[in-house]
Amino acid sequence: MSATLPIVVAALALLSIAISPKAKSNEGFFSGFSPQGQAPSLFTLVLSQVTTWIFARSLLNAAILGFYYGIWGTIAYAAYYLSFLTGAAIVDSIRFKHGFNSVQSFLEDRFGKLGTHCYNFVVGLRLISEVFANILVIGILFGAAGTSSYTIAVVAFAAIAMIYSMLGGLHASLKTDVMQMLIFIAVLALLVVSALGDGLYSAEALNFVEFDVTNPGPILLAVALLQVWSYPLHDPVMMDRGFIADRTTTKRSFLHAAWISILCIIAFGSLGIIAGANALDGDSMNVTLERILGDNMMLLFNIALVVSALSTLDSTLSSSAKLVVIDMKVMAATITNGRIIMLTFMILGVAMVFLGNKDIFSAVAVSGTASMYLAPVIFFCIWAGNEHISPWAYLCSFISAIGGAALYFTESSGHTALLGDAHKYTKLLWISLSVLAIGCTAFFISLIMNKPRTQQLSGV
Repeated sequence: MSATLPIVVAALALLSIAISPKAKSNEGFFSGFSPQGQAPSLFTLVLSQVTTWIFARSLLNAAILGFYYGIWGTIAYAAYYLSFLTGAAIVDSIRFKHGFNSVQSFLEDRFGKLGTHCYNFVVGLRLISEVFANILVIGILFGAAGTSSYTIAVVAFAAIAMIYSMLGGLHASLKTDVMQMLIFIAVLALLVVSALGDGLYSAEALNFVEFDVTNPGPILLAVALLQVWSYPLHDPVMMDRGFIADRTTTKRSFLHAAWISILCIIAFGSLGIIAGANALDGDSMNVTLERILGDNMMLLFNIALVVSALSTLDSTLSSSAKLVVIDMKVMAATITNGRIIMLTFMILGVAMVFLGNKDIFSAVAVSGTASMYLAPVIFFCIWAGNEHISPWAYLCSFISAIGGAALYFTESSGHTALLGDAHKYTKLLWISLSVLAIGCTAFFISLIMNKPRTQQLSGV
């Protein structure tokens, strides 16, 4: 590891702290408004959406999937960023078709407390997994798990993110997101231009794994296209940014974030693809990249991961505070309580780093599968506008998704083999299809059962 990387991390930390305004109101800390009560501009919102969704673990996942499964692995991961398009439609319907100011208020209106309890449980797991996954990437950059350098990196980086996140909450997060995204784009451009200049990109390299519908890459693409419908709704970081600005700004921010994010993920993932094409027997992706890129470009590769981790962590902590204090109303709506929640989620995330699963894609797959309980809610209630789906159908969808997520976790980690010896992504595809089918069937049955009663009431 280059001795320069810790210096870069320290510089980024100091810069983030320097430009983070201290929150003076609940509106700034929890809702992201400026001290003058203004919503963020389109430019700020777009860059914030992009940088908070291009997580460090996302970049590493895109590169690793490219390394093992070629261009189809990277495209499969990039497909998850179509969530910005489905997310835009979800937010627009909840806010401007149904007239609600949060996801929780919509779910409570349709399904009572059961609606919010199930949703908050899934969202809470999502937030903790984001803290875990991004800090885990930083630990990996500085050393092997269990080493002193790994432990120091994890603890130090967690402390850095905590300091400036607690200063200004969501408003500070939005402000630092712009700076961090501009740095990331510059670093990514240097990496791609350098690789192009060295002649590393070629048709042969990009297609070193040929398309085969039975290969893990195309199968994972099918999984992404199933999960992309519900994935945005269970991500509070994206949803929080959908309830800040006016309708036009919000819609445009989601649309621009979609294409920018997809391009960035494919560009970064392409580095993994060319590493896979040039790998020698037994070489890991990092070893191959160091050999073909050189030390300076490898430093930029690591800097990109650090910047994306930092930008994601502050937003995750801000959303954690809003979830517990504002949406769940567990504590009084004060900045101090928001900071307490941030600290709690950071501790839980760090604990998972030292005690949990080290497969960084498992966090995506597990939370994505759990989110699929929301797909029938989106199809039947948010978009179709049905108001008479029974709570039992909602609970049935929730239980099937949580069961599916748990099954994938145990299957992919080798604890069980209930689904045979198929590749873990094939198992994930069948689990996702089953969860979606169970949830939509339950909602459809409830709709049919309630339809006569609904028609009778409307005719009175």
